[in-house]
Parts: sequence; structure tokens; C-alpha cells
Amino acid sequence: QIQLAESGGGLVQTGGSLELSCVASGRTSSAYGMAWFRQAPGKEREFVAAIRWSGLTTYYSPAVRGRFIISRDNAKNTAFLQMNDLKPEDAAVYYCAAQEGGVTEKEEDFPYWGQGTQVTVSS
Repeated sequence: QIQLAESGGGLVQTGGSLELSCVASGRTSSAYGMAWFRQAPGKEREFVAAIRWSGLTTYYSPAVRGRFIISRDNAKNTAFLQMNDLKPEDAAVYYCAAQEGGVTEKEEDFPYWGQGTQVTVSS
């Protein structure tokens, strides 16, 4: 089992930046991929970004590519999502997810989830 805890959400103006963090605990001795998903009110949860254990390979949704950066610090069991040039459509609850082994962009492939952190973008 891997437990995940997100932090860093909040209110930011359009064009602003915010960094989310996700700390993993529990079974963190084995390699695991990490990802961020988000869910806006009335919408389905969607993939945002993912990163492999090595940190060398990352994936992004077209909606955030070029504005968001996913990274990780395995020594601290922490993943980060640096969000730049935020837009009102980025407002959502952001969830951290983990899967043992590799990483995919499919929500159903992730057995471990955090509780989510709210990001609000004012126009």
C-alpha cells in the first residue's frame, strides 16, 4: 500500500503560478510511477501529467503541456506539479496518484490516490 497526501492548492489569479506537492508513504521502497489528475465541477476526472520512477520521462496532457512541469524527489518520496500561466479552466481539485512499476495516463491503472487539493483561479 502507498498512501498519498497532496498540498499546495489555493487561490491564484489568472496568469499566476502555484506548486503542488504529493508526499508518498508506506510501500515506497519499490519503484512507482506518479501522476496528477484533476476534476472540475460537473466534469470527469482527467489526466494532467505523469512521471516515471527515474524522473527522466514525463507525460503531459495537451491542455497543460508547456505550462505545467511535473518532477519528483525520490529521496523525499515527493512529487511536484509546478503550474504556470494558470487559466480559469485549470481550476479543479487536483489529485495525486501512484502505481507500482511503470506509469500510464489511464486513471484505472492507478490503485493509489490522495484526497485531492483545490486549485481556484480567479479571472
